Amino acid sequence: MFYGVKSGNKYHAVKATYDGLVFDSKLELNRYMELKLLERAGKITGLQRQIKYVLIDKSKYGREISYIADFQYIENGKLIVEDTKSIATKTRVYLLKKRLMAEKYGIIISEIYR
Repeated sequence: MFYGVKSGNKYHAVKATYDGLVFDSKLELNRYMELKLLERAGKITGLQRQIKYVLIDKSKYGREISYIADFQYIENGKLIVEDTKSIATKTRVYLLKKRLMAEKYGIIISEIYR
């Protein structure tokens, strides 16, 4: 069952719930449903949500800096990391974290847009 929940999100995204899982936006929920279909069809494996990658460890200079991927899965033997985006959420901070993901882990984030 799906239903939207109003949120105070600064990007005006409406949180969505499906089968007891909470998603930050309807776009993220829709992509999850697509990925679940691909997983059932055997096109992808190992689908996971909200995977945390530490970009900079906590130190005397400040707290840990991390990136949380919307989705991660294996497709044709390759790790895919995805983030659902709107123009408003493609911020400077996100772009910096995207660069750090590439530098530290060699992962290029796939972006899914509306």
